[in-house]
Amino acid sequence: MQPTLRPAQHLSCVYLYRDPIDFRKSHRGLSALIEMELGHNPFSGHLYAFTNKRRNKIKCLFWENNGFVLYYKALAEEKFKWPRRTDEVIQLTGQQINWLLDGYDVSLMKGHKKLEYESLF
Repeated sequence: MQPTLRPAQHLSCVYLYRDPIDFRKSHRGLSALIEMELGHNPFSGHLYAFTNKRRNKIKCLFWENNGFVLYYKALAEEKFKWPRRTDEVIQLTGQQINWLLDGYDVSLMKGHKKLEYESLF
């Protein structure tokens, strides 16, 4: 069995950056996007996931105690099922980011919309 390097299953906050990015960006460029465009603290320990235009690559960035960790996966043939672009940032769990890396469409993992009624009659 080959070793697997993956984001931890117990991660509670994983954020997907919706727009494709230039994959030449290093940890500095990615942390600047996190801070300036999302308004988040890149040193929080949360994991941030990014994709390219062709959606065949994913880069993840997170701060671990004393430095940034970059996780990079490039698919040989297929594409990642990246959620459509909207204004909202998608938040996933550690298990869900691993499902995304395995090829599942995480945008379909939403429950029914919440309904609120004042009265039946």
